[in-house]
Amino acid sequence: MRAILTYADRLAARGHDVTLVVPTRGRVRATWRNLRGAGPDWVASFRPRIRWVPRWDADALPDADVTLATAWQSAAAVAGAPARCGAKFYLVQHYESLYHGAPDVVDATYRLPLRKIVISTWLAEIMRERFGATSDVLVTPVDRALFHRVDVAARTSRPRVLMLHHEYAWKGVADGVEAVTRARARVPGLHLVGFGVKPPRERVPYDEFHANPPQQALASLYSGCDIYLCPSWDEGLGMPPMEAMACGAALVTYDNGGSRDYARDGETALVARRRDVDALAQRLTSMASDDALRARLAAAGQGYVTTAFDWDRSVEFNKDNENLMRLDASAKRPRDDGSSKVKRAC
Repeated sequence: MRAILTYADRLAARGHDVTLVVPTRGRVRATWRNLRGAGPDWVASFRPRIRWVPRWDADALPDADVTLATAWQSAAAVAGAPARCGAKFYLVQHYESLYHGAPDVVDATYRLPLRKIVISTWLAEIMRERFGATSDVLVTPVDRALFHRVDVAARTSRPRVLMLHHEYAWKGVADGVEAVTRARARVPGLHLVGFGVKPPRERVPYDEFHANPPQQALASLYSGCDIYLCPSWDEGLGMPPMEAMACGAALVTYDNGGSRDYARDGETALVARRRDVDALAQRLTSMASDDALRARLAAAGQGYVTTAFDWDRSVEFNKDNENLMRLDASAKRPRDDGSSKVKRAC
């Protein structure tokens, strides 16, 4: 969601007329939110307009030069939109058939006549190999204004290992906890820090936990840890690992697909085979017990994620970089009067 809102806001700042279409339950609620001008209160001075709707309806989408679906739920409405909605795109941020919705229903959206924009080379491979669809790769950058190294005085044993907590099994929390347990056999001072939108429902052996930390606190949380552990089985890209790397943490991760665009084993991170807990524990042990290795990979990872991908370049649609895409001629650039329209269905 942060990526969608950031693109929308930055496009609006460049003179595009941007509208986000957002469903809510019922016509009365949609009308009330439109009257209130409800928007994302966690994004300061958000510039695009928001149009609340009771459900996805192709005929109700506004006129635009470009219409963009941002999830499988809105793809069919965008594909069925009339010609007045302009060029049609589909921003794919995960292979959602794996874990979201009925697989056959979600897979059908990838066959719709929408130009694909994907956020990782792994997703581009899936679109090509499974659906015969070409796509433009636009890796989501880290917001360097939010995520950068800050000085934090740790009052616990080290190394501090940070892990995202989530109830989805595929986020690999159980794998991560097991890897930490095994690593402690050689690194007894290892301190496990958890964070997430909600605290665990059942007991998980975190040494400390940060529930729903505000956006402004994340840089301190990342910077205050030495290692970021990502045990997710599959990720469309994986923003928390990239954010942690930008803040100077060394990354240990599964080869979860999306990580291949920034986690190179032995160069910018330590990478274990997908769902191989033994390999993940070995990588974590190596990172936790070797200060020189950890410092080298942390510096290399931080340098890579903060320079290889950039928000200004992404929003400019510059294809000089293979990770960036340029809208085709049917999608208009901002005119001098600022009246160009970009509609985002999300």
